[in-house]
Amino acid sequence: MKISLQNRGDAIQVFLDMIRPLKPFYSEHHAFLHLGDTGVHYGEKSAEMEGFARILWGLGPLWSADNTNLPLAVQEEISDWLTLYRDGIVHGTSPEDKEYWGDIFDYDQKMVEVSAISFSIALNRKELWDPLTENEKRNLYNWLDGMNQHEMPDNNWRYFRIMTNMMFRLLGLPWSKERMEEDFDLIDSFYIDEGWYCDGTPTQIDYYVAFAIHHYGLIYSKLMYEIDPERCNVLKERSKKFFYDFVYWFSNNGEEIPFGRSLTYRFAHSAPFAAMAYADLDLDYGVLKNLVLRNLESWMKRPIFDKAGVLTIGYGYPNLFMSENYNGCGSPYWCNKVFLILALHEDHPFWKAQPKQFQYKPKKNLKYPHMIVTHDKYDHALAYVTGQYLQGDHGQGRAKYEKFVYSNQLGFSIQRGTTLEEGGFDSTLAVSVKGENRYCVRHGLDEFYVDEEKVYSKYHLITGVSVESTIIPCLSWHVRIHKIYNEIPIDIAEGGFSLPQERCFQVAKGNTTGRFDPDDVTINGNTLVAGFPWGTSCIASETGLTPVLIYSMPNTNLFYNLTVIPMVCATLEPGVHLIVDSVCGDIHEEKEKLLAKKPRVEITDECINIGYEEKELSVKTGSSN
Repeated sequence: MKISLQNRGDAIQVFLDMIRPLKPFYSEHHAFLHLGDTGVHYGEKSAEMEGFARILWGLGPLWSADNTNLPLAVQEEISDWLTLYRDGIVHGTSPEDKEYWGDIFDYDQKMVEVSAISFSIALNRKELWDPLTENEKRNLYNWLDGMNQHEMPDNNWRYFRIMTNMMFRLLGLPWSKERMEEDFDLIDSFYIDEGWYCDGTPTQIDYYVAFAIHHYGLIYSKLMYEIDPERCNVLKERSKKFFYDFVYWFSNNGEEIPFGRSLTYRFAHSAPFAAMAYADLDLDYGVLKNLVLRNLESWMKRPIFDKAGVLTIGYGYPNLFMSENYNGCGSPYWCNKVFLILALHEDHPFWKAQPKQFQYKPKKNLKYPHMIVTHDKYDHALAYVTGQYLQGDHGQGRAKYEKFVYSNQLGFSIQRGTTLEEGGFDSTLAVSVKGENRYCVRHGLDEFYVDEEKVYSKYHLITGVSVESTIIPCLSWHVRIHKIYNEIPIDIAEGGFSLPQERCFQVAKGNTTGRFDPDDVTINGNTLVAGFPWGTSCIASETGLTPVLIYSMPNTNLFYNLTVIPMVCATLEPGVHLIVDSVCGDIHEEKEKLLAKKPRVEITDECINIGYEEKELSVKTGSSN
C-alpha cells in the first residue's frame, strides 16, 4: 500500500481502510473481535476483548473531532462504527450477557484494554455515556471500577487505572483519589531525568517510556489541565525534554530504530509525537507532523497485513518467531495510538504546519537509555546500546536489547536455534564450547558505561568466558574491540549487519534475477564485503580472523525474511585474546563510497588507534575500558 499523507482527511482514510476489513470478525453483539487462532498467555477470551478495545485508540479520537467537512459516505461510516462500538461496550459490561467480558481480577490483561475504553468515553461523553440507560451506565461504571478493586503490576499499567479515574472524575462519577495518588507516586518514582523514565525495571529503557508513560501522561495533561494544572505542567515539561532525545530514534523519512520489546505495535512508536501535538507542547509542529506522517507512510509500504487486510503479528512482515508471549492476534492494533492526531481539528497547528525535517547531530550520546545514536544524510539511524537487558524473557529478549548496534535500515535478527545459521547472530558476539556448535550471546552485564565516543560493556558469555567490549561509532562504520578471557577452548563468531538475499520485485541495475550473485561477495584477506545492488554489509577483522558469509534461517531478521550475515570466526584456546573488527552496513549509500570511509585502525602493544574523517582516538590494549 503506497500512500502520501498530507492532511487529516488522508489520515482518516488510512485508518478506516485499516479497520474496515475487521467487520466480519466481530461477535454477534460486537463485544469480541476474533482475528486468528494463535495462542497468548492470557487466553482467548481476553485476547478477543483486547482486539475489540484496541480499535478505540483510533475511533475515540476520530469521533471526538469535527467531521462535518468529510464526504457524506465517510461520515456515515464513522457513525456506523460508533453504533457498533456502543453496542459492544453495553454487551461486554453486562454481567448477565453471553458476551460479558468477565469481572476484572488482579493482574488481569483486561486492565490494559480498559484504558482505551475510558479514554474514548472521556472524549465522547455525549456519544458513549449519555445515550445509555441507567442500568447500562451502572453496569459500565461497576465494570470499570474493578480497576480500583484489584492489584496490578508496578509498571506502566498504573496509567490504565489513572486513565479510568480520570474519566470518572471528568464525568462527575465517584473516583478513587487514593488509587490516583498511589499510581502517580509510583510513576514518579520511575522518573530518571531529562524526560526519561524506566518502566519499573531500570535495565529496560525502551519504547514503553514513549508510547506508554509519556503518551498517557500527555493525554492526562490535556484533559485534566483545568483540574490538576500543577501535575499537568510537570508532565508536559518532562515530555518536552524527552522529545529532544527521543527524536533521535527516528530519521526524517519516518523510519524508526527497532529496539526492545513490543515491536509488533509498529507505528505506535510515533504516537508520542502525536500526543505532543495533542497536548499543545511548545514544539515545532512541522517536525512533529513530518515524524508522524512519514512514519505512518513507511509502515504502509511494508507487507504487514494479511490477504484479508488484517494486521499481523510481526514487524516488517508477518513473523511469530519475534513475538512476545503477550502478543495476541489483536495486539498489533495498539498501533492505533498514533491516530490520536484524528482528535486534532483541521485548523489545529499540527495540520496547518508544513512538514519540516529535524536537524540531527551526526552523533549524539543519549545518557539515560545508555546509547550513542548516529544519523547520516541517507536517513540511516544507528543506536549503539549498552546497559540494557530484559529481566524475565517474554521472547527474544537478548536479541531485542543486547545487540551491539540497531539499525533502522537493516534491523536485527532473532534466534531460531543455537547454530550459526539458526542464531541470527548479526551485530553481536556469539561463543560456543569448542566443537559443539551451540552458540550463546550475552544476557546481562557486569559493568557498562557510555561517553561521547564509545560504548563499553563487561559481561560473561558462558561459564569460564568473560568479555570486555568497546564499540566506537565512526558514523558510517564502527569499530569493535573485544578483550576475551576464556578458561576453556571456545569457538567465537562476530556478526556484522544482516543483508537481504533478494529483492524480487525491485529493479536493480545489472541484476535480473532478484537474488544476489555470488560474485557480489568478495573476500580480500580478512575483509568480507557483501555488495548487493540493494545494499552493502562488510566486516573486516583487524586481528586476522577468518571472514565467512552465513546464510541465515528464514524469518530471523525483523525487516527481511531471507538474509545473509558477514561474520568473522575463530577458535580460541584458553587465555586472553584481543579481537578487533570494523563493521558497516547500508542500503542507500554506494558501495565504493561506503568502503572508502573505512576507519583507520592501528594496533600496538599499548593501544588501539582509530581514525575516521578528521577524528583520532585511542583505546588502551591493556583494557578496553
